[in-house]
Amino acid sequence: MNGPSALDKHPMAGFPQVCFIKNTVANPNIIIGDYTYYDDPEDSENFERNVLYHFPFIGDRLVIGKFCAIARGVKFIMNGANHKTSGISTYPFQIFGNGWEKVMPQPGDLPYKGDTVVGNDVWIGYDCLIMPGVKIVNGAIISSRSVVVADVPPYSVVGGNPAKVIKERFSQEAVLALEAIAWWDWPIERISRHLAVIVSADIEALKACSRV
Repeated sequence: MNGPSALDKHPMAGFPQVCFIKNTVANPNIIIGDYTYYDDPEDSENFERNVLYHFPFIGDRLVIGKFCAIARGVKFIMNGANHKTSGISTYPFQIFGNGWEKVMPQPGDLPYKGDTVVGNDVWIGYDCLIMPGVKIVNGAIISSRSVVVADVPPYSVVGGNPAKVIKERFSQEAVLALEAIAWWDWPIERISRHLAVIVSADIEALKACSRV
């Protein structure tokens, strides 16, 4: 057997709080990889409610890779939350009209951090907040209730407000090897065949599995 179908919204029979959210997200600016799940007993299919200030006219994207685990309460703040900060007041007068639209920000006036990108095999713990434009690289772990304001290195554990690196999961040499192996891109048959190695810490064995 090759595991659950990536096309199944709820891969655990009788347990709807876990959802493979690639199958439920409709926003074209939210891109989700296979087998990434959201765990929430209060409507796990509605992951999009956690992507805040994501206005289509801004055009920023939330990109999440494969095999990510996203806990209940995780929120992504997108670029639409930004106010103009270069002037004396940050108050958005223009949105209320009635003459106040005369101070509408010009292109480039509002801070823009670009796409928010989460790599593959990332675990984001309960109630985390991810700020606009952050890059969380493959294999990272985000501790519960962290506020992530800066990029997260691959295979690191971060936590706190603002989130800081608590520890590195592997040596730099091992991280480079894991990034090159990229097991998450293997055919699902190969992943299923070598699960015992994927969940072990034997990187040399994983290298060997990438060839068979």
